[in-house]
Amino acid sequence: MSSRRAAVLLGLRSLGREWRSGDLAVLFIALFVAVAALTGVGFLVDRIDRAMQLQASEVLAADLRLTSPDQISTTYETEADRRNLLHARAAQLISVVLKDEATQLTNVHVVTAGYPLRGTVRVSDRPFGAPQAAQGVPAPGECWPDSRVLAALGAQVGDVVNVGAAPLRVTRVLISRPDQGSGFVDLAPSLLMNEADLPATQLIQPGSRVRYAALFAGDRRAADSFSLWLQKNKKPAERLGDIATISPEVGSATRRAGRFLAIASLVSVLLCAVAIAMTARRYVQRHLDLAALLKTIGASRADVLWVCLTQLICIAITATLFGSLAGFGAQFALLAVVGDLIATELPPPGFMPVLLGFAAALLLLVGFALPSMLRLARVPAMRVLRRDMGPPPLGAVLAFVPALLAVALLVMQVSGDMRMALGFVAGLGAAALSLMGVALLLVAGVARLRGRLGVAWRYGAANLARRRAESVVQIVSLGLGLSALLLLTILRGNLVDDWRARVPQNAPNYFFVNIPTQDREDFRGMLSADGGTLSRMLPMIRGRMTQINGEPVAARRFVDGRRGEGLAGREQNLTWSAEIGPDNRITEGHWFTAEEAGQPLVSVATDMQESIGLKLGDKLTFDIAGETFETTISSFREVQWDSLQPNFFLMFPPGLLEGAAGTWMASAQYRPTDPGTIASLVRRFPSVSIFDMDDLLGQVRSIIDKAVLAVQGVFIFTLLAGIVVLLAAVQVTRDERRYESAMLRTLGAQRRTVVAGVMLEFLLIGSLAGIMASAAASIGSYFVSTRLLEIPFRPDPLIWIGGALGGALLVCIAGYIATRSALLQPPMSTLRYG
Repeated sequence: MSSRRAAVLLGLRSLGREWRSGDLAVLFIALFVAVAALTGVGFLVDRIDRAMQLQASEVLAADLRLTSPDQISTTYETEADRRNLLHARAAQLISVVLKDEATQLTNVHVVTAGYPLRGTVRVSDRPFGAPQAAQGVPAPGECWPDSRVLAALGAQVGDVVNVGAAPLRVTRVLISRPDQGSGFVDLAPSLLMNEADLPATQLIQPGSRVRYAALFAGDRRAADSFSLWLQKNKKPAERLGDIATISPEVGSATRRAGRFLAIASLVSVLLCAVAIAMTARRYVQRHLDLAALLKTIGASRADVLWVCLTQLICIAITATLFGSLAGFGAQFALLAVVGDLIATELPPPGFMPVLLGFAAALLLLVGFALPSMLRLARVPAMRVLRRDMGPPPLGAVLAFVPALLAVALLVMQVSGDMRMALGFVAGLGAAALSLMGVALLLVAGVARLRGRLGVAWRYGAANLARRRAESVVQIVSLGLGLSALLLLTILRGNLVDDWRARVPQNAPNYFFVNIPTQDREDFRGMLSADGGTLSRMLPMIRGRMTQINGEPVAARRFVDGRRGEGLAGREQNLTWSAEIGPDNRITEGHWFTAEEAGQPLVSVATDMQESIGLKLGDKLTFDIAGETFETTISSFREVQWDSLQPNFFLMFPPGLLEGAAGTWMASAQYRPTDPGTIASLVRRFPSVSIFDMDDLLGQVRSIIDKAVLAVQGVFIFTLLAGIVVLLAAVQVTRDERRYESAMLRTLGAQRRTVVAGVMLEFLLIGSLAGIMASAAASIGSYFVSTRLLEIPFRPDPLIWIGGALGGALLVCIAGYIATRSALLQPPMSTLRYG
């Protein structure tokens, strides 16, 4: 029998004995809790993240939306059927709706059965009534106009209105559609009708402007694969959009939430690493005698290592199985507590967190146990028998490379971001080294003060001094764990504050479009008389970019192919203004001066700059109603799209476009005194389209609330994981404390004095770790907020107080729980039986 096989068999045979003696219990518990924390967070993040994506998809009424100015081929639907995806069709056109002598220019939406694939159409039985979820779509011969259309026409439910040449009966009042907030071009009174009635309307004529859409939804992987297929097979004029490309408001919130959830998962990985490192060190210390005995009978270093690895692998498999089950149950327990806060049913959990739990257990166990294992294998038998392991060899430092690689691999798996992975690993290493240096200084300082303190304080300080290396390791480990928790707390506050600031409660809730220039002041006055406050009023002209530096747009290759093509090739909303909005920031160039009024200049949003590949001084040629003119880029603006204010990709100085025919649009904070006020406003200004933003604000706030819920859920899981890591950390010296307690009480010390001294030691460890963790978390949150999440950093002075007090309290509680049986055990029992 080979020596390696014998070592494996010895490890298996001794596994039961080691377990019964408690040698592997701490390691199993630490690994079990670490895996449970990681998989629990993984299950929760996975489910809420997918629910957020489904919720975000509601603003498109689908997962994927293909739009075109021409009819869309049914080939796409055939391919969608092959991939088991749902699909529906929609078309949008502007038409006049009539009733008797009254008319209203309306945004007509023509849909097929199955619409919407995501989200809900909400209707009412009377204008401006309470909304309820619609069942299906209008039947042939029926239509659902919104309240503004009915108010303008003086119509009610049951009346017949004419859409083009087709008479349709009003059976419901349209309150909202899930995709009504995709862009400001859609801000107009709406009417929903069945596609079967479209031919009878005779609205589709040569030259008619119709926007067709094909909607697709289904399994996430199938939808992603279908998206790639569509990108390769769609026509040049067709645009494929998802939540990130079509709705900047919701896409921005969703991306920010996803990045934060990834960082929260990385905190769990960090806590797993701390737990494994602490418990592996204890395991190695308890196996010095076994290593000595094996070496005295001729075992090699590899044989000793294989005995230990066999037991560790068995523990890893068992602990990850039960840990994954515990994590699976834990996320259900959390959802049972907060289930009433979730308006949408969460998708079922996937299997990926289980695989991640197994991979994490093996990687962290091998990575963070290997340094101690190698040191144990290298110790000569005589040194071990004398309880003297000696200093570690210089080459042992290289043994920490697997630990760093393990963390890097897990970070990559969780975040999927190389930049984030490298930054996290570098920050982890820097924090550990910094904490170690500060901890050495603090422990030395406490040791110098012990002679000036009382008995219990002297005993606690003496414990720190006697176990200087152990104390430093515990302070560093606890400091890393606490800094992760405090970092998450700071980031959570910054992220939520940033979200709330971007969508404030006083955000404009009404948009008014197509305000004639001659009625602008009258409209402003009537709105103000009813308590409305205009936030911003800007002109709006339709135009198309035709050339970039003399090169036709259609022939240009863009930096961001799909998005660049869509931004440059589509018809744009153009505006001019003498002032820049507060949600616009100049990044290059300068804003228009008074002397530049009327000059051919243009300011471009950075989104368009990056997607198309523009630079200052480039020449852009535009076509407005058949008239072409060339402009020069004078500045680039960073636009805060999720401010829910009127914003434009392209802005011009006053005096350049004022001769072109156009209208005005405005945003306002407006709470009508009664529903009849809106109807009066429509009749007074029949050409003005009134768009109620409350529904879109509700969608955005719903996504934000779900993101905040996810943050809170991850925070709870991570906090529980951190508490258990503290228990594992103080468990390392449990045996030594049992013997110390027995000896001190034998020599006459009271139990109260011994317990107080140990508690004061834990108090010092916890407070020192908490203070250092507060500093590390403050520094780390600054870089994460400003560099990764791209949100303002807001320092929190209470973190320092909370870190010190929280660290002291947590460590004292954890230390008492972990050492209570050892400290209270009768001295005679300890001295007699060990």
